Amino acid sequence: MQLELLNEQGQASSKFDAPETVFGREYNEALVHQIVVAFQANARQGTRAQKDREQVKHSTKKPFRQKGTGRARAGMTSSPLWRGGGRIFPNMPDENFTQKINKKMYRAGMASIFSQLARDGRLAVVDSLTVDSPKTKQLADKFKKMNLQSVMVIADEVDENLYLASRNLANVLIVEPRYADPVSLVHYKKVLVTKGAIDKLKEMFA
Repeated sequence: MQLELLNEQGQASSKFDAPETVFGREYNEALVHQIVVAFQANARQGTRAQKDREQVKHSTKKPFRQKGTGRARAGMTSSPLWRGGGRIFPNMPDENFTQKINKKMYRAGMASIFSQLARDGRLAVVDSLTVDSPKTKQLADKFKKMNLQSVMVIADEVDENLYLASRNLANVLIVEPRYADPVSLVHYKKVLVTKGAIDKLKEMFA
């Protein structure tokens, strides 16, 4: 699989031979959907909580007399049938949302995403990405020259200068290959991979 090799102006200067096992696979929509949903589910925290009829604030006084009102009998206002009453099956803080994905499925799904990005022209290769100092403006100017507004960069190594320069840019994400996730790959309009990161991606997902 041949990918575009971009220069500092964002123009395709030549072609780069990438491994077919990672960047030349068929697109498996069902598998990609599964790993994206599982990744988002595993990131959820079970901190939401609702109250049952024991926990809601209420009076134990009978709201009205048993007979003669024409209404259905009621013992207390904490009933789930009442507005402000407790839930019958409330969401609890210890709820578990995790979904299991096999390693083989995850590797195949990630390779499928990389391959489709390459076919759509949303993935390209750069020699390297470095900045001399931890200045956001310097990195922003570099992406502006390359005409990139929403970009994810997978670099073989993210030093302190690159990390500090990129963390305040809203539509920029720079990670090492081991931190590349399916949701970010799908989200950003352009994905740049350094030459050094290609070998690591091959080792991880081939």
